[in-house]
Amino acid sequence: MLPTSEQGLKCIYVCQALTNAYQPIYMVRLDERTGNLFILAGDNIEILIRRSGNWEFLS
Repeated sequence: MLPTSEQGLKCIYVCQALTNAYQPIYMVRLDERTGNLFILAGDNIEILIRRSGNWEFLS
């Protein structure tokens, strides 16, 4: 399974915003069960990007 184009663009946007705020990105992972992208960054920043391109903070 590959990420959707909406997920790819949103992932780049979110990763750029994180690095602009000097937050390290530790992991970007595609959950093959749900198709969601997961980003782990900084001090316990968890972001979920859904197949539609909508994203949310998990913690």
